[in-house]
Amino acid sequence: MRRKQAAARRGLLAALRADLWSTAADPLPRMRGPRPLARLPHVLVVLYALVLGLFPDGEGIDPTVPLLATAQAATLVAAMFRPLPAFWASLAVVLAGARAGMTYLPQTLTFPWMVGPGAPPSGFPHDDPVAFPWTGSGIFLHSGVLFLLALRVRPRAAAEALAISVLGAAACVVFLPQQTGGTPVIALPVYALAVASGTMIRMLRTTRNRLEAQEELTAEERAHRTLLQERSRIARELHDVVAHHMSVISIQAQVAPHLVHDPPDELRDNLAGIRENAVEALTELRRILGVLRTEDGADAPQQAPQPTLDRLGELLANVRGAGVALTEEIAGEPRPLAPGVELSAFRIVQEALSNAMRHAPGAAVTLRLRYQPDALTIRVVNTAPTRPVTAPGGGHGLPGMRERAAMLGGDLVAGPTPDGGYEVSAFLPAGPSAGPPRKGDESAP
Repeated sequence: MRRKQAAARRGLLAALRADLWSTAADPLPRMRGPRPLARLPHVLVVLYALVLGLFPDGEGIDPTVPLLATAQAATLVAAMFRPLPAFWASLAVVLAGARAGMTYLPQTLTFPWMVGPGAPPSGFPHDDPVAFPWTGSGIFLHSGVLFLLALRVRPRAAAEALAISVLGAAACVVFLPQQTGGTPVIALPVYALAVASGTMIRMLRTTRNRLEAQEELTAEERAHRTLLQERSRIARELHDVVAHHMSVISIQAQVAPHLVHDPPDELRDNLAGIRENAVEALTELRRILGVLRTEDGADAPQQAPQPTLDRLGELLANVRGAGVALTEEIAGEPRPLAPGVELSAFRIVQEALSNAMRHAPGAAVTLRLRYQPDALTIRVVNTAPTRPVTAPGGGHGLPGMRERAAMLGGDLVAGPTPDGGYEVSAFLPAGPSAGPPRKGDESAP
């Protein structure tokens, strides 16, 4: 039993040492908001210490009392930076003042319940001399230290500091009855209120910080998920394009021997090897990238043929139908491009027009396509919005467009224009014509 009690005492002392014995700096946090108000809590603490510590009231007081009050005010200021050492220093001042029994004559701090017909017994009269630190200034100075301590330490450590302060007051009542009387009882609810207020404010601040951190984490996860979805869509489209070419290679390798009269065995073997490699590569490609496709009905639109610039007219008609003043300009000789270039160009135009509609309501939009011998350039420019912008910013359309351009070895630049609008310019490398001109291309300027 004694061993268990000794172990419990050692554990309690170790816990107190871990919670309340540290000289590490722990500055009081600044206020949020404008810079001039950031130090307002520190200014208020200093003013509080000056009022209560440097101007003790009462007549006929012991000349040492102002020195103790000043020392305790200094511990309050120190508690803004090192709360734990300041707490022990303030407690030492409290006990030293109580031991000396120096008094204010008379005590100027009165309480409503200490006057009137129901006044407390002679140990508590409001007009009797009251020893420092059980005066109003002494009580509130130590309460201020407890409050600043509770703002920075865990609730358990704040409760331990309150318990030590209460035990110190009780020891003064028991062992120093003549110097102290029963006045420390008045300090106990003030101490408890200070610790409870500081702990509550700390918990509110901690909860708010955790919520903000969680919101930032959620926003980052949402952004990451959006980017992954865009990359998955690009991978699906790349899968479709590459699978198409591999299928064509396989079919051509299978048909080629029938186009030659009496082909040699070497040619048959080579074409058979080409077809076998194409089929194997197609199988591996579908095994790796095909997992990005889902078979449920919700993703059925993703199984449709991927759009090309042939469907650009439908896209522009939909944008104009939404009330956007859209101008289309095509330069050069339109021609069929590689499937990957056609798909990426369509997606870049689609995303740029969507961004203009969301983030520049009422603005006029101009789309310029320029066919060059070895490249396709895209410019989507919108004027300044004429109506309030309600769509949130910070999306991931621009990173997706840049990835599409980079995938083809091209480049994409986006930014505001001098007139308050926005411009998206893309350069996509493109080889020579991949086939006959599209139907209707002869009408292009």
